[in-house]
Amino acid sequence: MAASRSDALVLFGVTGDLAHKTIFPALYAMVKRGSLNAPIIGVALPNWSLARLHKRVTDSIKRSGGIDNRRAFHHLLTLLKYVSGDYEDPNTFTAIKKALGGARRPAHYLAIPPALFEMVIKGLGAANLAEHARVIVEKPFGRDLASAKELNHVARTVFPENSIFRIDHFLGKEAIMNILYFRFANSFLEPIWNRNYVASVQLTLSENFGVEERGAFYETAGCLRDVIENHLFQVVALLAMEPPSDSDFGAVHTEKAKVFQAMRPLKRDDVVRGQYAGYRKEPGVAKNSDVEAFCALRLFIDSWRWAGVPWYLRSGKYLAETATEVVVELKAPPQRLFADSAPMTSQSNYLRFRLSPNSAVALAARVKVIGKEFVGEQRELYLFEEQPGEEMP
Repeated sequence: MAASRSDALVLFGVTGDLAHKTIFPALYAMVKRGSLNAPIIGVALPNWSLARLHKRVTDSIKRSGGIDNRRAFHHLLTLLKYVSGDYEDPNTFTAIKKALGGARRPAHYLAIPPALFEMVIKGLGAANLAEHARVIVEKPFGRDLASAKELNHVARTVFPENSIFRIDHFLGKEAIMNILYFRFANSFLEPIWNRNYVASVQLTLSENFGVEERGAFYETAGCLRDVIENHLFQVVALLAMEPPSDSDFGAVHTEKAKVFQAMRPLKRDDVVRGQYAGYRKEPGVAKNSDVEAFCALRLFIDSWRWAGVPWYLRSGKYLAETATEVVVELKAPPQRLFADSAPMTSQSNYLRFRLSPNSAVALAARVKVIGKEFVGEQRELYLFEEQPGEEMP
């Protein structure tokens, strides 16, 4: 039997960064498609008026691409309600229940700091707001294995397993989903997608700005926990996984899990951590903080397909540009037939997945330049490109 459709969205952390950058534009897109017509109850601590929340939503949508459908935009605003309150206060959950009105199957979206997950889930249970409801928990799900198990226990005490959604919003982006499609919808890639032809794989998620007003949160996570062990590891799994039996999410998850199991434990020499100048002066950051604002690591996947191939992951703040991409570098031809295609040059063939700020898939190949000499240059052949899209967090 198909699951009942949720009849309301309770958005915890509605005044936060994630809601502003990602969730509001997504809700606007849903309204434009006609797939969202349920009340949205925003919950947060600040004592905001509904007018101020409307202003926040307006700014978010203007920044993400603009208001191109006034009717849908105004309809989105009419769906919004706001509840101000402390998550430790039972009265906050009483106010949420009142704001829900006749809704009986709400979806509770926890776009809040991870330290508050357990408190909110317990609050929902104590207020009888979990029956027939769903809970959506944003990454990171726990700080380590022990805390993840504890949070999982709490969630399953309040909600049934099929009503708990542990998500990483990064994976819903078109450019990410295209990696899975591109790999297994094309036959030319599979023969070379292994240790015999791939020299290395590099993943970069760089940002040309600092932690801004998220210093206190960053102190609890750091670059490694914030984006590498979730966002970038998930991309690694999509690139390294074996072909699933079908496109069902369960089959895909099974193959991705095998990649994580095959990852070799990191050693000290495999990781570099750093801070940008001025990080310790950011609001909310400890004066003697050793939390990394930049992290790079080298990992190996000890599987038949990838044995010996290094994977390089890097991410950080205040880097040269804001961009997210994957470069799969191929090995040089086995014979040095032409001098400028010799091994160890910087002109190796590669496949590049550009994920943001625009989306593209490109193949770099060498072609001969005009003249009698056998000299060439490397050019990129674009296989897929689209207009600038979603901002990567």
